[in-house]
This record gives sequence, C-alpha cells and structure tokens, in this order.
Amino acid sequence: MDGQHGPGSGTDTHFGFTEVPLGAKQGLVDDVFHKVASRYDLMNDLMSGGLHRAWKSAMTTAIGLPRGPRRFDLLDVAGGTGDIAFRAIGAGGVGVAVTVLDINGAMLDVGAARAAKKRLSDRITFVQGNAEDLPFPDRSFDAVTIAFGIRNVPRIPLALKEMRRVLRPGGRLLVLEFSKVDVPGLDRVYDAFSFKVIPQLGRMVAGDAEPYRYLVESIRRFPDAETFADMIREAGFEQVTATPMTGGVAALHVGFRI
Repeated sequence: MDGQHGPGSGTDTHFGFTEVPLGAKQGLVDDVFHKVASRYDLMNDLMSGGLHRAWKSAMTTAIGLPRGPRRFDLLDVAGGTGDIAFRAIGAGGVGVAVTVLDINGAMLDVGAARAAKKRLSDRITFVQGNAEDLPFPDRSFDAVTIAFGIRNVPRIPLALKEMRRVLRPGGRLLVLEFSKVDVPGLDRVYDAFSFKVIPQLGRMVAGDAEPYRYLVESIRRFPDAETFADMIREAGFEQVTATPMTGGVAALHVGFRI
C-alpha cells in the first residue's frame, strides 16, 4: 500500500511473484505508486476493506506521543501522502513534529498539498529519499514508523538498520504491514478476495488492474509476523513484539533501540 519485499540480498529480488534484478525493483515499485498516488486512500480501502484506518489508529496510539509541549520528533518512512503524519499531529501535543520520507515524488506531492490545506506545513516536513539510505544524522528521531511500505523496499535488512541508526536511544520503531492470515477458513476467503476481486476493483475504479495485482502479490510474498520480528531483532532492535490484527491480515511490530 504505502510507498517503498522480502529480505534482500544478492542480485535478484521479487516484484510481486516475478523475479527481477535487484536494481530494477525500485523503479518498478515507483511506477506502481505514481499510478495510484492520486487514489491512495481509495486504494488502501480496497486493499483492506477499510480496516487500515483502525490499524493505523492502533499504531499511532502505540507511538507514545507526548500530549504536552515536549519536543518529539517522528520519522514516517514511505508515508508520502501524510496519512500517519496527520494522525500523529492530531494525537500528540504541540511539541510533536513529523518528517515524512518517501522515495516517490508523486506521493509526496499529494501529502504536501494535503498538509497545506490542513495548515500543517509548519509541523510536517516532506523529504524525498530512500529508506535504505536515510538522509538524516544518527540519533535524530524519537520514533520511526512505516505503514504498509516495508514490503516494497528491495533490501529490507538494510532499511531496518538505517531506521535504528536514526533513532535516539530509547526510541521505538513501529512497522505496520500485511501478514499471514491465521484463522482457518478466513485465509481462503481472503485469498479469493485478494486475487480475484481487488484487481478488478482497481480496473473499475482506477482504470488499471496491474498495480493492484502487484500489491496483492507483494503481500503474499512478505514473511509471517514472527519471521519478520526476527528480522527486526537481527537489525539490532530489542524488546521486539509482533501483534496480529484482524485474524493476522496485518501485524503491528514494535522494537526499541536500547
């Protein structure tokens, strides 16, 4: 859904179910999000049946935003349209400032226009950059979030290490991502909906089924919650937890830089 799959190493990776050269994946992903940027919220609703709103609210609560004037710097990665940023500003106090990073300029344009309309441009900064090479100094942020974007990063372990690098000691990483359905029966229903219904809805609503087909395939290739939690630990995070949501359709991962 959001901006930037699987554990990346070597010279090949996957674009959905298709194996592609590692260097080619980012351009293919960019093309997907250029196509859907203007219909991003609708896309999220189609992909999750509207449940992404509740999942994102739960993640925003888990950030631990201060309600008072204390300064709190949040980095939202692959969040170009500003969805998480706006939620964080609304949930926290006046000291909360958000930097939104996305590799896709079209997504950032949508977010910046929304921020201007909401008169929040002074509290939200939009930066174009790569999750695998974050353009920020060490220990710059109190928390880092990424919602439905980590599976689109070609080299996930590298991105996780970068997110840890820019966190201050005691800071937390929060990753919200689709996961593996763990309720018998629901998995078959969800597969049928994903592969048969979502691409057709994409064709009807956005005039193009292919971006939606890629997004469904990328979800299926992403590791289960515990496997991904191990990847977060391997990147150096501690006290890592994985909380399934809606029968495992999604999972919220939290880890700390100690």
